[in-house]
Amino acid sequence: MKTVLVAMSGGVDSSVTALLLKEEGFCPIGVHFRLHSGYIENEKRVKSVAERIGIQFCVLDYRKEFKKEIIDSFIKDNKEGFTPNPCVLCNKIVKFNLLFKNLDKFNADYLATGHYVKIKEGKIFEAEDKEKDQSYFLWKSSQNILKKTLFPLGEYKKSEVREIARKSALPVYNQPESQEICFISSNIEEFLKENLGVDKGNVVDKEGNVLGEHQGLWLYTIGQRRRIGLSGGPYYVIEKNIKDNSVIVSRNEEDLFSRELVFKNENWISGKEPKFPLKVGAKIRYRHKSSDALLEKNKIIFREPQRAITPGQSVVFYRGEEMLGGAVIVKKPLAP
Repeated sequence: MKTVLVAMSGGVDSSVTALLLKEEGFCPIGVHFRLHSGYIENEKRVKSVAERIGIQFCVLDYRKEFKKEIIDSFIKDNKEGFTPNPCVLCNKIVKFNLLFKNLDKFNADYLATGHYVKIKEGKIFEAEDKEKDQSYFLWKSSQNILKKTLFPLGEYKKSEVREIARKSALPVYNQPESQEICFISSNIEEFLKENLGVDKGNVVDKEGNVLGEHQGLWLYTIGQRRRIGLSGGPYYVIEKNIKDNSVIVSRNEEDLFSRELVFKNENWISGKEPKFPLKVGAKIRYRHKSSDALLEKNKIIFREPQRAITPGQSVVFYRGEEMLGGAVIVKKPLAP
């Protein structure tokens, strides 16, 4: 019997993952990572699910690592003018790397998560449930870990997963969806104010005319139109200039659109860089529809202009349903 370490958060997806693996003849071990404050209720849910399924359960405390690698990185990126996606980094460093490092400790053969994604011969594909597909968050995956990874939910719809949990009397079958950023209990603006404070600067138009004052670049993101504090709008945030600490806005929503972006820190699921140029489908945010584009060495050129390309977010590359890899958006040119 093969042993599988299952990352269990206390939600319905990871709970059903453990249940399905047991029913398939594996020996699952539920692993719950203690990452930040507010973990007590999650631990209670994981424990009750493990007892219901009849599997071993353990808690691993990685709060120090999580703060350093995820929370501090999130704060640093925001301070530097980016709008990061901490879930992408968390999947790589926490959910996969840490599980992988614990395989030998538990004499386990595989690791598993509740992600809605398919894996075939070391390749990642979109899940059956396109509305729930989470391949976007896994572009940093590596071949050595994928060879040891199982994704049982790839063939299921979310509604089917909830029904499995209900019929199996799992105590989390009606558990609501988790919030986007797990370590922020209030809202992002309050979190950033608490950790970065206030750094006033000018709100300007494209010509550099001063229109108002902002309280910190980190409180704004590309495409934002609320809480800008200017009359005569609507105004849209089209750029953040860290050099002179200014937020650039425009009344013309067309200024948010661009056909190009530059990226860095790319990762290819195959482990090999493809031949450029390459026609791909590209997503610039989660739940964003894949758009036809031409992929070059460090640049993407879209067939159609894209709205609110945001530095710090991920751009993820697809060939049909196969996710090829991704990168971090560095910048996009301002519309002429």
